[in-house]
Amino acid sequence: MKRFIDQLHEENIENVYIDEPLANHTTWKIGGPADVLIKPATIEELKKVVDLVMTHQLPWRMIGRGSNMLVRDGGIRGVVIKLAEGLDHLELNGEEIRVGGGYSLIKLATIISKKGLSGLEFAGGIPGSVGGAVFMNAGAHGSDISNILKEAHILFPDGSMKWLTNDEMDFSYRTSKLQKEKGVCVEAVFNLTSGDRDKIVKEMQKNKDYRRESQPWNYPCAGSVFRNPLPNYAGQLVEKAGLKGYQIGGAQISEMHGNFIVNVADAKAEDVLGLIEHVKRTVYDRFQVRMETEVEIVGQQS
Repeated sequence: MKRFIDQLHEENIENVYIDEPLANHTTWKIGGPADVLIKPATIEELKKVVDLVMTHQLPWRMIGRGSNMLVRDGGIRGVVIKLAEGLDHLELNGEEIRVGGGYSLIKLATIISKKGLSGLEFAGGIPGSVGGAVFMNAGAHGSDISNILKEAHILFPDGSMKWLTNDEMDFSYRTSKLQKEKGVCVEAVFNLTSGDRDKIVKEMQKNKDYRRESQPWNYPCAGSVFRNPLPNYAGQLVEKAGLKGYQIGGAQISEMHGNFIVNVADAKAEDVLGLIEHVKRTVYDRFQVRMETEVEIVGQQS
């Protein structure tokens, strides 16, 4: 690992952090340390980092803005690459936009709506990055990423990079090819539609306000924890099971929305995992419905 870090410095890669607490990089404010965390400043720098990781045969993974993710208390061994500043570029070309994987999805939806481009109104209140949204096929209000994505620039675990078309992404409800192949979206191209600017902004703001009013963003959280087991809705099942407000350690099932687990008092990943298992057992016992997590659970136990 020391030689790897030395070579990063030799390549003038500056944003390198040793034993970095991942609680600083997740919206849940939970997570043990990464052996090494790197924030590449450009795609070219990202390629250099990945080449060095592959040369040294180190375990690695990438993160975006840390929403929709639970990092266990033991942290992540090896290298964590964070898509952040430098990988948040935005290029507009008529109704087509090209955007970096590190770009904030909420910020993108806000900017694009003000330019009179329609297609991202649904994302007005979805936290996280563009890369994470493509990975999860994020959606709300009857639409999702698969409806607007033209192609995505993907980094695969073997270090290769390739552009994939919408069809090649194998999108379905909250899933994509990337979850099966552990690929990461470093750039995306979206096809949007010109429309009435005022109407688009109003719709986007309505979706943003709905999220703010109905979901508990006053505490650290990671968004929806469970996939909706259609035709049921996860939050409604949790509420009907009488679990809103149920707490383990510093983690609590939100009293506002049953599909949110909030960090109310320095929660550990172990607390959140305990709540997840309790919800699964209780909902199955009451309704014979199996709940599956939407959040990605990574890292090692302490």
